[in-house]
Amino acid sequence: ANFPFQRKDVYQNNQVLIEHYTYTGKLNGTNGKKYTERLPPESIAFLLVCLLIVAENAVVLIAIWKNKKFHIPMYYLLGNLTLSDLLAGLTYMINIMASGSNTLYMTPLLYFLREGCVFVMLAASIISLLAIAIERHVTMVRMKPYQGHKQGRMFALIGASWVLSVFLGVLPVLGWNCINQLEKCSTVLPLYAKSYILFCITVFSAILMSIVVLYVRIFRIVKSNTQHLATVPQRKGLYRKSQKYIALLKTVTIVLGVFIACWSPLFILFLLDFSCEVKSCKVLFKADYFLGIAVFNSLLNPIIYTLTSKDMRKAILKLLCYRCLLNADGRMKKFGLAFLDFSTTKTDAASHRLEGLETTVSSGNLPSTIKAIYPRISKI
Repeated sequence: ANFPFQRKDVYQNNQVLIEHYTYTGKLNGTNGKKYTERLPPESIAFLLVCLLIVAENAVVLIAIWKNKKFHIPMYYLLGNLTLSDLLAGLTYMINIMASGSNTLYMTPLLYFLREGCVFVMLAASIISLLAIAIERHVTMVRMKPYQGHKQGRMFALIGASWVLSVFLGVLPVLGWNCINQLEKCSTVLPLYAKSYILFCITVFSAILMSIVVLYVRIFRIVKSNTQHLATVPQRKGLYRKSQKYIALLKTVTIVLGVFIACWSPLFILFLLDFSCEVKSCKVLFKADYFLGIAVFNSLLNPIIYTLTSKDMRKAILKLLCYRCLLNADGRMKKFGLAFLDFSTTKTDAASHRLEGLETTVSSGNLPSTIKAIYPRISKI
């Protein structure tokens, strides 16, 4: 890449952007109207959705921060995913407000900044899901418990996820773009090289496949260990706790499934963009709707946490309305969504009772299967 030396003037030249938009057909006919008018009604609706995304994910982050029960590696990693969702909402808001008629006044550098932030947030979400899967895989399969000095593994995963995300997002501004090579340009993103977009989609798809493989392995191990614990009478409490652990895994799996469902249409659109000749696929001019569906994923994740986790639901209700948790006599309400809630009151109670058990049982008396499921017990 020649940036920032020979090509510095190109990155500041507004006419370059207009030339690329004209070549791809975005400024022709009815397609060009969106670049001369104010925000259309659908964009305003998307802005409201983004505000809701920011509010929802902020509540989840605060709930995780204020509740000591969630101060464990799994929830820290879920918190990192929540943070990426929150930033995705903010990024898309900025993207919408900087789009439309504002697009044609942008320099290529500002354009890469606007679109690059979307790629960074997408990469952060996918890599956060991979980090969660790796953490569970290392803990379950390799039986490496989270001792105090091992917490660095979790922070390393979080740090690495953001470093890789930013790296992927800045590649176009570092030179992997199609400036002065119009025939290699994407229609959806006229300054982006088709090869770069194909590379990103390939990387993201490979990551998602890796996550699926990791979760299949984890579920097999947990299911096998849980069935073994159920046959040991003196380990009934640990068996109930293993059920709660599986519930958390199910929640993360639902998050993964919803992510794939929301982002797949946009991935398919980009693959179509790669294969279509310029101006030949009209659906590419409707990319904003596909991106809107993808960003909708960030709206659904906090709802998934709330519906599938009784602990998270209580923490959020306590944060928003503590009185909503109390009956008229001052006692805590018993509530749940049986068809969605993977945890039970008995499981929650068993989990609290087992906190004391973890500090009294020596690892020498624990079967290897229990060590695999409960690394905090095996380290004592």
